[in-house]
Amino acid sequence: MRKFSAVAGSAAFLVLAPGVVAGVVPWSLTAWQEGSPYPLPVRIVGVALCVAGAAVLLGAFTQFVVEGSGTPAPVAPTEQLVIRGPYRYVRNPMYLAVLSVIVGQALWLSRPVLLAYAAAVALMFAAFVRWYEQPTLTRRYGAQYQAYLRNVPGWWPRLRRVKDRSGGNSG
Repeated sequence: MRKFSAVAGSAAFLVLAPGVVAGVVPWSLTAWQEGSPYPLPVRIVGVALCVAGAAVLLGAFTQFVVEGSGTPAPVAPTEQLVIRGPYRYVRNPMYLAVLSVIVGQALWLSRPVLLAYAAAVALMFAAFVRWYEQPTLTRRYGAQYQAYLRNVPGWWPRLRRVKDRSGGNSG
């Protein structure tokens, strides 16, 4: 895939998928209106989660373009297995980043409905990874992906980088 196509496709997917899940739906549930305010420290944690989640999400999307020469969208996958950047620490940084943004919004806006929504989104992400993404990546990348599955946790990030034993390019 050409670099321009990867950038354009990734930008479009960013707006369509995470933009809807972490932007449009939370807005439709809250209209960005604050509930009964949580204590200030809780709200500050919410802001921090939103900022950190957005930063990780943008970094992960960039990694797909730079390292993978493709997009996160299933219709335009990467040419290479992406295992650098945040993918050295956890297999699903995009999903975790989106959940961080939603939970952050819940805390920042003091809106429990967003915590319930985050739980539902987490279940959908887990099901998608288990029944679509892992089998698809196994077929596409074979032994390299199987080694990656063994070496990098799916949902709870390791605090230190795992040495690449997959023959891939984890940096």
